[in-house]
Amino acid sequence: MAATDQETGGTFFARGMANRDVGFAIGVTLVLAMLFVPLPAVVLDFGLAVSLSLSVLILMVALWIPRPLDFNSFPTLLLVVTMLRLSLNVASTRLILSEGHTGSGAAGGVIEGFSRFIVAGNFVIGIVVFAILVVINFVVITKGSTRIAEVAARFNLDAMPGKQMAIDADLGSGLIDEAEARRRRKELEDENGFFGAMDGASKFVRGDAVAGIIITLVNVVGGILVGMMQHGLSLSQAADSYTTLTIGDGLVSQIPALIVSLAAGMIVTKGGTEGAANEAVLGQLSRFPKALWMAAGLLFCMGLLPGFPMAIFALLAAGLVGLGWVIQREAERLRQAEAREEAARRRAGAASPEDDLREAMKVDDLRLEMGSALVPLINAPDSALPGKIRSLRNLFGRDFGFVLPSVRIKDDPELPSNGYAVSVQGVAVARGEVRPAMMMVINPAEAPIQLPGERCKDPTFGLDAVWVDHAHATQAESQGYSVVDPESVITTHLTEVIKENMPDLLTYAAAQDLVEGLDRDYQKLMGELSGNAPLITVQHVLQGLLAERVSIRNLPLIMEAIAEVGRSSSNVTHITEHVRKRLASQICKGLEDASGFIPVITLGSEWEREFAESVRVNGDERNFLMSPQRVQEFVLAARQQVQQFAAKDEWPALMVAPEVRSFVRSMLERVSPTTQVISHNEVHRKAHLRTVATVGN
Repeated sequence: MAATDQETGGTFFARGMANRDVGFAIGVTLVLAMLFVPLPAVVLDFGLAVSLSLSVLILMVALWIPRPLDFNSFPTLLLVVTMLRLSLNVASTRLILSEGHTGSGAAGGVIEGFSRFIVAGNFVIGIVVFAILVVINFVVITKGSTRIAEVAARFNLDAMPGKQMAIDADLGSGLIDEAEARRRRKELEDENGFFGAMDGASKFVRGDAVAGIIITLVNVVGGILVGMMQHGLSLSQAADSYTTLTIGDGLVSQIPALIVSLAAGMIVTKGGTEGAANEAVLGQLSRFPKALWMAAGLLFCMGLLPGFPMAIFALLAAGLVGLGWVIQREAERLRQAEAREEAARRRAGAASPEDDLREAMKVDDLRLEMGSALVPLINAPDSALPGKIRSLRNLFGRDFGFVLPSVRIKDDPELPSNGYAVSVQGVAVARGEVRPAMMMVINPAEAPIQLPGERCKDPTFGLDAVWVDHAHATQAESQGYSVVDPESVITTHLTEVIKENMPDLLTYAAAQDLVEGLDRDYQKLMGELSGNAPLITVQHVLQGLLAERVSIRNLPLIMEAIAEVGRSSSNVTHITEHVRKRLASQICKGLEDASGFIPVITLGSEWEREFAESVRVNGDERNFLMSPQRVQEFVLAARQQVQQFAAKDEWPALMVAPEVRSFVRSMLERVSPTTQVISHNEVHRKAHLRTVATVGN
């Protein structure tokens, strides 16, 4: 039977916890109801006890929280507790004015107990004590807490852009990952919201103190008038009875208000200090033994002054001396322990050099190395380079459908002071130089630039450029030149390097992450294909698409296309060509010009016939047999046509037969990697073609 009762109680408690949102709403509703519904003395006693308990609980939590943000519900709780106190004030006022003539127990036992214990039968003493508590709460604690909350809210808001840039810099340099960056941003937003709410919540405390004063004055005056005019009491009897009750009521309200104000002050004054209040305050006060000894000496000297109690001051001085001695010994013990741990770490490091070797052998997927003069571009508080690199990663994710690996940024003393290098898979693939305090001026028309400065070549495209100071940069902009800051020069160069090396950056692990990020139905499809089209095949197909700068963002459609042909063929080139056919709409859309047409360069009839005759088919395998001389002639003829349009910043696609598309692409990728080569199968039925040139013999 006892077990059954215990289980019933546990079930009831579990249900209560599960529906605590409903309970909280009911509690707030009851608080509002107390403003209008008369309460018996017993219920009022219970409410006052709850108010006092909540105030003490809030103070204890404020003492033990390690950070202010760990108690971010405090502003809401403060509003509820303040409203509870004011509602109890209204209920007690109703009882005092209606039943005050019956004696000191008219408003319940709690108010009677406070009036007897603190007022001690003399309401003048009660008034003085109440006034002192109000001054302490209103003038000292509340006013100081309000000011600190205002300053904290303003400073946190002003510091928010700098903190966000610091997070972006750490993310761009690879020190943290996306999850950690999101956590830090969320914490930053919560911190700003908390201090902003505390700025407003401090007004609740201030208003509560003012309301307590007004309610007390109204009760005193109203009680005397009610006692004299309605109950026939004399002025002294009415003043003694109603004032005693009113002061007791005021003390019952002001003491919890003072406790909550103290809790609010402790939270807003905590600032950036970590740890509970005892760790933050006592630990810092006792950190310096010399300060304790100096304080002990001053106390002893004060005890020697005439009229001062020497015994008390000497006892305190001896206590401080003993405390300083204990702290010094503890600090020395901690220093020795840290020295032993450091020595142990060094011995462990010396005993296992292979760990350092493994760390040194790790290869970064993408790394940006910078000379000594360029370090401020990444370490300065207002540096824009890490943020631009992060935006670059977002851009590639949007345009090409996969997340680039983090770009590790580090300084390299072996580079020229103004130089930088970009490495992919541990191999330096690009180098350049920038001037950190200057601006690069480029003429889009490729005419000579008539500005004083340092002549150079744009490291990305090899265009003639000039490094100028900021004064001449404004002049260059007014003359129609392109003006680029050093961060943008590096970012643009990095962008082109990444585009050229996207297949290498799509590693097996990256391809696996893409597949695992698909919906469950497509992951099931991948599982069914694992025998005929394993993940390594999917990786090679995706790499083939990225090599020709075809976005893989529509990964579900790509997986479907692989499934369609993967069961009958394992040839990566054949599968890739089929995937391109399924992506015809996407490919054609990316090749359209401003007028909605796709400009194409076609092959002459002789080249088409010769290409068709050079293809040899053997099952899934296709071989291309053409003499090196004819291949060279074709490349020269095609490049001549492409360069005519490239001079006008136009990039038409080269259209060929499906059977030879991959071979023609292989011929052109070394001389014109940005030229798209498409086949007739990749032309969407709604696409509009416009032939702009023909490659003839």
